[in-house]
Amino acid sequence: MLSGCGEKQEIPEQPETEQTEQSETEDKTEDKTEDKTGGKTEDTTIDKTDGKAEGDEAQNITEEEIDFSNAFQGINGCAVLYSPSENRYSFYNKALSEQEASPYSTFKIVSALMGLHNDIITDETSTMNYNGTEYPNPEWNGNLTFQEAFQTSCIWYFRQIIDAVGEDEAEKELSELEYGNCDISKWEGSNINPYQELNGFWLNASLKISPLEQVAVLSKIFEGKSIYDRQDIEMLKKVMLTQDNGTQQIYGKTGSGSDGEAWFVGFIETAEQRRYFAVYLNDVSQEEQISGSTAKEIALKILE
Repeated sequence: MLSGCGEKQEIPEQPETEQTEQSETEDKTEDKTEDKTGGKTEDTTIDKTDGKAEGDEAQNITEEEIDFSNAFQGINGCAVLYSPSENRYSFYNKALSEQEASPYSTFKIVSALMGLHNDIITDETSTMNYNGTEYPNPEWNGNLTFQEAFQTSCIWYFRQIIDAVGEDEAEKELSELEYGNCDISKWEGSNINPYQELNGFWLNASLKISPLEQVAVLSKIFEGKSIYDRQDIEMLKKVMLTQDNGTQQIYGKTGSGSDGEAWFVGFIETAEQRRYFAVYLNDVSQEEQISGSTAKEIALKILE
């Protein structure tokens, strides 16, 4: 359970870059369904009585640490997986998974939902107001639809959404989600990109979130425990779809930062259950090869 904005997210115990972001169009190739970890696990079961839990019943939360080093191939990073049906958290590099960092473009999951919730956008065909600027990423140069903007990770499109939402409402919704430190104080961003509309509090500025908190927020949204209605959540899922082999779907969003930071967060869904995941990379020594695509590749190996 989240401990609240500005506080460190923990498992309960008993009493985007300096340059314009790259396009992140998702590859809709099929993936394998067999569950492989390829590493050693260590289980810890934590009994917790939570007064806020339904019926005040005891919850058995299981933690395990899994060796995903083969997937990371020497890159410093971490992974968190959470299965609500099993109440199980799986970690690789747990210490890093509890440290907050800029969400970069993974924040588009939440800003998209804010836009839907506040009727700024209504469906995957919704457009914003392209101002004619010729951006270094040519995929951003046009009157993009919501789906196109999400899949190409178009910053200006989501900058317009978040400006239309406004500071008060954005802060309110972040607080309700308990989204990391909920800090939007650097609303205009930190000028990491050359165009004003390509900056924001979620891009190496004031807003921070840990991989563990990312998983908790995703679970809160897609398990129906937030203020957002089913129709908006289903629309968000539609643009988040990354892979679909007929029996399981993977939904996610990448994010790329400076100095070797990158993310891929989302969930895998079958007819029986959802499992939420967050992969975060932080390796300045290999920054030239670190990107959201790298994080995504690692996550897909873990999920195989």
